[in-house]
Amino acid sequence: MRPAHLIKVLNKEFHSASQGQHTPVMLWGAPGVGKSQIVAQVAELNRVPMIDIRLSQMEPSDLRGIPFRSKDQVEWAIPSMLPNEQHHGESGILFLDEITSAAPSVSAAAYQLILDRRLGQYEIPKGWAILAAGNRQGDRGITYTMPAPLANRFSHYEVDVNLDDWVAWAYKHDIDDRIIAFLRFRPDLIFDFDAAKNPMAFPSPRSWEFTHRALQKFVSHSDVLLETLQACVGPAAGVELNAFIANLDQMPNVHDILDGKEVPVPKEIDLQYAVAAALVGQAIRVKDQDHEAHYHGNILNYANQFPQSEMGIMMISDMHRAIGERIFALPEFAAWADSVADIMLFD
Repeated sequence: MRPAHLIKVLNKEFHSASQGQHTPVMLWGAPGVGKSQIVAQVAELNRVPMIDIRLSQMEPSDLRGIPFRSKDQVEWAIPSMLPNEQHHGESGILFLDEITSAAPSVSAAAYQLILDRRLGQYEIPKGWAILAAGNRQGDRGITYTMPAPLANRFSHYEVDVNLDDWVAWAYKHDIDDRIIAFLRFRPDLIFDFDAAKNPMAFPSPRSWEFTHRALQKFVSHSDVLLETLQACVGPAAGVELNAFIANLDQMPNVHDILDGKEVPVPKEIDLQYAVAAALVGQAIRVKDQDHEAHYHGNILNYANQFPQSEMGIMMISDMHRAIGERIFALPEFAAWADSVADIMLFD
């Protein structure tokens, strides 16, 4: 399931916890596809805490607690990391990450916590949802087969990589426009992982975020830039990205486009992707400014100039996802939509 749809599912599961209708959810996926990020987005969306417990680093006693003597009885000290209304609030997300990398003894300790929402005398607060994530066998990670009794305590979803969803996330988190443009140009490189080849660095949603950081730090150091990009996404993708960035000195001035000046569309397809990504980034940056409508209108006008209408559709679709339905009120949008009405329905 694509991330945007999973966020809807997990958001519904979170709200169902307080109604007594919650089913614990297990997310499956290869390394770096964004499982943890999806859960974090749901917590951020609802402005609630997320307690991230890495079960691969736990011992059974870390969950069950430590026994101590109380008069003639033995009681258990409840671990402080587990949700507590007084310390953590009435609602939130308990995220059991790396659950497939946990030793069987730890998984067994989690059975009662996941299904019955309790461990001994401890009980998870009513408003807390239980979500978990792990890698699949064959993903070159340390994984154990999930026991049937544990698997039967979850609903299960496979996390797919979707470029449109990643691009929407990237614009929201100020990822460098050049990386977004490159992945629009080479969409197959958003995720390229082959466990049989035993790669150390490979393209993934997570490693492209690392690449963004590397680009901010080393873009002015041409002697090491290529190596730093390869260190994040692997040798082949690093070379392609470096060549793509080097070619951008031929890109037209996007500020002239914003100002409504006559700017020819570059003939090279990679530069067209770069212009489109840069214009969406500029649309986000001028949002809520005094001349927002003027700038957005000029971007819409430029969309009509691309030789291939699909390029303009991609750009305006990204723009719509980033700034919302305000673009529908612009007269330039009506003119653009009319020009492409024969090949698309705008959603």
